[in-house]
Amino acid sequence: MLLLNLFYEFFKVGLFAVGGGLATLPFLYALSAKSGWFTPTDVANMIAVAESTPGAIGVNMATFAGFITAGAPGAAAATLGLILPSIVVVLLVANLLENFHENVVVKDAFYGLRPASIALLCAAGVKVFAAAMLSFDKFCAPVSFSALASALNWKAIVFGIILYAAQKRLKWSFVSFIVISAAVGIIFKFSC
Repeated sequence: MLLLNLFYEFFKVGLFAVGGGLATLPFLYALSAKSGWFTPTDVANMIAVAESTPGAIGVNMATFAGFITAGAPGAAAATLGLILPSIVVVLLVANLLENFHENVVVKDAFYGLRPASIALLCAAGVKVFAAAMLSFDKFCAPVSFSALASALNWKAIVFGIILYAAQKRLKWSFVSFIVISAAVGIIFKFSC
């Protein structure tokens, strides 16, 4: 039953996450809260793993989420659930678009998907920023400057600025920065 639920939930994510892999993040956070299969910290780890491995980020994240939930069968169920809607939609659209590519309604529908994609990507960016730069456990109930300052992950902010400046100056490959970031995270014990 768990595998069927994984397939179904990731099928819904694949069906409605328009705009690429990062657009799946709001859905994954909602799925985390709803199912308890993985935590928001697991989602942050999924982002790190999915960004540093080859392949589509959404598929990598679905595979990772399925694996931590139900092992290899869960990884297969979640991945299949995520990619199946895209396969079906692409096949349908390819057949229909040939006949209706000049149709005003079809053009308007595709144009209307743009704001949804942008909104999902912005929501994902805010969630990733919050996961990387804020420590919610240190945030106190009364909102004050000191509470906000203690909630900021200063090590991550300073390291991010250093990496950004180094990348602009040195023009190294992004792979180098991923390796450096992983090493610094291990050495200085960066955590969510």
